[in-house]
Amino acid sequence: MTTEEMIECLEREREAIWRTMPDEVAAIGRGEIPRGTGARGQYLSTLMFAEGETRTLADEMFWGLIEVCRKPGADLSTLKMVISQIIGYKADFFDFVGLPAAAAMVHQYVAVAEATTTLDELERLTGAALSWANRLHMWVDHVYPWGVGDGFRRPKTKSTAA
Repeated sequence: MTTEEMIECLEREREAIWRTMPDEVAAIGRGEIPRGTGARGQYLSTLMFAEGETRTLADEMFWGLIEVCRKPGADLSTLKMVISQIIGYKADFFDFVGLPAAAAMVHQYVAVAEATTTLDELERLTGAALSWANRLHMWVDHVYPWGVGDGFRRPKTKSTAA
């Protein structure tokens, strides 16, 4: 797949999930984890990992890669190695937490990123990946049971009593 084809694929995927939750995200929100991931028969920890991994992929990894691409002296070869190692690992982890379609998409990104020939090409590809990953993260965030945190209120102290 060429860079342009992958950018188009990422944009199509982002548009497809813009208003419609991906089936695999809805499934993990119901506790349907294909690999049975979760400690002691529960899936909350799996959701925690899914939320954290999708957030860091978008907010830290893809955003950071774009920022580095824009810096004087950025090295395409080194960025490709980082992408292969770190983003490739995240793709495998997505499968582990019940997001196999997202894992496949990230693996495709990695393969195409490894074939880029310029920093500009890598930046454009990563920008499309960032846009898709942000939307995916928003859906995972949507199914995350944030109300569970109410069971873990900080104890009141003199400084928090007011």
